[in-house]
Amino acid sequence: MRPKILFIINSLTGGGAERVMAALLSHSAGYREQYDIALALLDDEPQAYEIPDWITVHQLDCGGSLWQSVRQVRALERSLQPSVTLSFLTRANVANWASRAARRKPWIISERVNTSAHLGHGFSGRLSRGLVSLSYRQATCVIAVSQGVADDLSSNFAVPTKKISVIANPVDVTRISRLALEKHPVHTHEPYIVAIGRLVENKNFRLLIDAFSAASVPEKLIIIGDGPLRSVLEKQIADHGLQDRIILTGFISNPFPLLAGAQFFVLPSNAEGFPNGLVEAMSTGTAVISTNCRSGPSEILARQSNMTVERMTPVDFGVLVPCDEIEPMADSLLYLQDDAVRKRLARLALARTKDYTPEKAAQHYWHVIGNAHAAA
Repeated sequence: MRPKILFIINSLTGGGAERVMAALLSHSAGYREQYDIALALLDDEPQAYEIPDWITVHQLDCGGSLWQSVRQVRALERSLQPSVTLSFLTRANVANWASRAARRKPWIISERVNTSAHLGHGFSGRLSRGLVSLSYRQATCVIAVSQGVADDLSSNFAVPTKKISVIANPVDVTRISRLALEKHPVHTHEPYIVAIGRLVENKNFRLLIDAFSAASVPEKLIIIGDGPLRSVLEKQIADHGLQDRIILTGFISNPFPLLAGAQFFVLPSNAEGFPNGLVEAMSTGTAVISTNCRSGPSEILARQSNMTVERMTPVDFGVLVPCDEIEPMADSLLYLQDDAVRKRLARLALARTKDYTPEKAAQHYWHVIGNAHAAA
């Protein structure tokens, strides 16, 4: 009988972790003869990503509740008796721990964000940090999406470094290239700069809007995504008198035609786990600017995990700027007005994405799974 491997995630609604889970499973066909592969979805939500039909999907209905997640995952695992479990996202990770630790069965968690920056403050934040610190260090293995995430888990959550493996998120350049050929979801006949992400505090689109206003560049600015700060950003845009220059598109299921057609891409975040949007923009052959936030951008653009940036800094595969500083960000927008600079960085960015293929990521994940199963 083949060992059963159970993957666990909150849902497959639109998001970076969900997209990575779908990509990982879609590129796991080479392991289906060796393992019986199943997926548990904690919440009954609309699915934005397809899963291969040879994977058994177990739909739970936890409604976002940690307690229900623990209870229902325990019941599922008692039924399935998986040899190894692997979970994505904090709630799924804690449920995985609560279900597996007492049984002394191998379990793996994959941390998708910079945990210190992601968890809130106050009572709920302290409770979450306590649960993460207690649970993560007991895992058989912890997969971090960047060295910055790994360092944070080791320094701030007492996860032993020997348990941590760093596996960057996969980016399917072939799929993105195909999707980029589809019709533009937003019509603009002028050159534009593009950014993408949830309209939340950590993505810091307020910085980009302020810098765009300060730089007075000729392009329009298109921000793809939706979220709770939309009205705040709309007011900020109006305060700058930029209603005709900045477009908030809302969520777009296929943003790649817009990424491919942009003059360049900007990531203004305060913190990331692994910035999928950055590498996806690079994979369309678009030059990129990013804040030097925790974690990921300097690893991607400069091959350095602990780089210090005090001003606008051109690096190997793009441009890095300090976090939450308007002037360096404005300087970077002006720097990429040079056609030769922009085209050179676009070529380098595309070449860099060859290091992030789904095939490589799947191989690394299954190596960790195989080791956990063998050591059981």
